[in-house]
Amino acid sequence: MHRLWLIFAQTVTVALAVVFTVSTLKPEWLPRGQRIIALQEAAPSVDGEPRAAASYRDAARSSLPAVVHIYTTQQVRQQRHPLFDDPIFRHFFGERPEGQNRRNSGLGSGVIVSQNGYILTNFHVIEGADDIQVALNDGKTYKARIVGTDPESDLAVLRIDASGLPAITFGQMDNLRVGDVVLAIGNPFGVGQTVTMGIVSALGRSHLGINTFENFIQTDAAINPGNSGGALVDAQGNLVGINTAIYSRTGGNHGIGFAIPVSSARSIMEQIIESGSVTRGWIGVEAQEITEELAESFGLPDTDGALIAGVVRASPADRAGVRPGDVLLSVNGKAVTDPQVMLDLIAELKPDEKAAFRLRRDRSILELQVRIGKRPPLRAEE
Repeated sequence: MHRLWLIFAQTVTVALAVVFTVSTLKPEWLPRGQRIIALQEAAPSVDGEPRAAASYRDAARSSLPAVVHIYTTQQVRQQRHPLFDDPIFRHFFGERPEGQNRRNSGLGSGVIVSQNGYILTNFHVIEGADDIQVALNDGKTYKARIVGTDPESDLAVLRIDASGLPAITFGQMDNLRVGDVVLAIGNPFGVGQTVTMGIVSALGRSHLGINTFENFIQTDAAINPGNSGGALVDAQGNLVGINTAIYSRTGGNHGIGFAIPVSSARSIMEQIIESGSVTRGWIGVEAQEITEELAESFGLPDTDGALIAGVVRASPADRAGVRPGDVLLSVNGKAVTDPQVMLDLIAELKPDEKAAFRLRRDRSILELQVRIGKRPPLRAEE
């Protein structure tokens, strides 16, 4: 019986090998209906050109013209060496000139968001720049001016004097899921416009210490220096994020890149275009995460919420009666799980409106109404 089974198994193996070989090399020898389907079927052509299966050329073709290169220069005054101020040195070597000026240059990318010249990019791309030049996909170069910036989200809006520009199409964050294919477009290392492909590795990444407000798309699409401010687009070529940072110990790509979601970027962009700045809510507290050790020290039942470590005098929180040692549990019914969530919830509120704060003080639960203030610029702590 064992011998019969071996003969049968060998016969089946040889038969399958023959069928596979014939179907691959001479499929016409097989009768219709018995041919093995090829792994890659012919796809319809576009503009007379054959399109390979799983190609993203259409997405790249539609979005590439909307991504620009940004070149910046900054004049920096070199410090005079302390040795030149030494009297003995000056006696033997004479006077030396003051520190000379030198010019630093930088490069990055940007995305055309309107046909009349508005461009979205990262704040760190143009920070401190004296001169900003924008090069379009067709080679034309324009001098750009800064419309407004938001350092806390690392976004900036530029404008060039041009019209009829190829603006990007905005995508929908609600449709983006982990595993979706995305393309990163930019100017890495200044080599020229480049497209890399990957997937969405994670959504809602925060606590990275990159920006004050963080809600990143994580992707393994190759992002390198020079890609900052460029477009992260979906498989249809719609903008889903602004490439911002990479996780790297060497400065090169390790397959972990971060992009600001288009929903956040668009909201901030619209505020900057309308008023030149971004308005966020603020109450004037400093908060810290509740660890198990802190919970035990304060006699808290769990680690939920954000511990109020300090309150700014005469701030909205101070006037409402918030005290150091309180634990903020929710804002307008939305749970506060840690200080970052607290920061985001308060920032979303409009100045001068009232919000319901639920706090734990000692072993009691308090409900306070807090009139929201306007967040001061360049503040990293609440």
